[in-house]
Amino acid sequence: MKPGHTGVKRLWLAGRYSWQGLRAAWRSEAAVRQEMVLIAVAVPASFLLPVSGLERALMIASVMLVLVVELLNSAIEAVVDRIGTEHHELSGRAKDIGSAAVLVTLLLAGLVWLSILWDSFSVGSLL
Repeated sequence: MKPGHTGVKRLWLAGRYSWQGLRAAWRSEAAVRQEMVLIAVAVPASFLLPVSGLERALMIASVMLVLVVELLNSAIEAVVDRIGTEHHELSGRAKDIGSAAVLVTLLLAGLVWLSILWDSFSVGSLL
């Protein structure tokens, strides 16, 4: 086992490091700022829509997942940039794959929102 802090102290430090990571991502990544704005709009909007609790949870989770994947992508990019700035095929591939993961997650969130909104506002559900 790795020596270090345990119990409440470990939880406190983990929370502090996570907060530092969010702040660093906010300051250095425009995409993270954009996705946090998306969350700030989408979450309250989901409470204004005539959807079930489960549908609302899926809508919120899908936009939160976009942020999670963006944070992971930003971490990959930071590590690759730390290794070196010269072009390397594997570095480019790592960054491209991380970017693709963000795109797939954005498409998933869009599909979730469109599917739920379609069901909520389709002519059959209004009758």
